[in-house]
Amino acid sequence: MKIIVIGATGTLGSAVARQLEDDGHEVVRAARRGPVRVDLAGTASVDALFASVGEVDAVLCCAASGRLTPLDSPSDEEFTTGLQGKLLGQVHLVRHALPHLRDGGVTVLTSGVFEQPTPGGAFGALVNAGLDAFVRAAAIEMPRGLRLAVVRPGWVAETLAGLGLDPSDGTPAAEVAREYAAHLDARASDGRER
Repeated sequence: MKIIVIGATGTLGSAVARQLEDDGHEVVRAARRGPVRVDLAGTASVDALFASVGEVDAVLCCAASGRLTPLDSPSDEEFTTGLQGKLLGQVHLVRHALPHLRDGGVTVLTSGVFEQPTPGGAFGALVNAGLDAFVRAAAIEMPRGLRLAVVRPGWVAETLAGLGLDPSDGTPAAEVAREYAAHLDARASDGRER
C-alpha cells in the first residue's frame, strides 16, 4: 500500500512510519519540516501535499497537538491553541483526502484520551471529544468504500520522558504505532476507535 504519514518527524509519527515500512508498505513521510511538507493549519498546504503525492491507499495523521494551557489563561488565543491544527486541520484533511484515496482506502486521525483529568487539559479534552464525535458521524458518509477511523492514545512514554516525567505512565510509541497499522485492514469498522 502507498500510505501518507502526516507528522512523520514526531515521536509517534516516526514510530508509525517505521512500523508501516517494516510491514512492507510504501510510506510518504510528511511533516511541517522535511522534504515532503504539510501544515494542517492551512488547507492550501494539504492540497499541495496531495498534488505532489498523487493517489494513495491510506492517510494516517499523527500530527497536530495542543499544549496544556490553564483554564484561566490570560488570552483566548493561547487557550485555544490547537483548534486550527489538531481539530479543524484533521477535519479538513479528511475532506481534502477524499478525491486522492483509492477505493476502499482509509484515513486515520489522532485524538487522545486521558484516564484522569489533567491540569491545563480542558481544551485538549474538548478537541479530542470533538474529533471522536466527528469520526463517528462522518464515517457513514465516506464514499466509494472509504473508511475513517481514529486512534486515541493517552500519554506516549517517550513524550513523558522528554517532559522529564515518569515514562512508565505512558505507552511506548511502537505499541501505539501498531494501533494505526491495524486500521489498514479493510475489516476494521468505520468510525472505530482504538
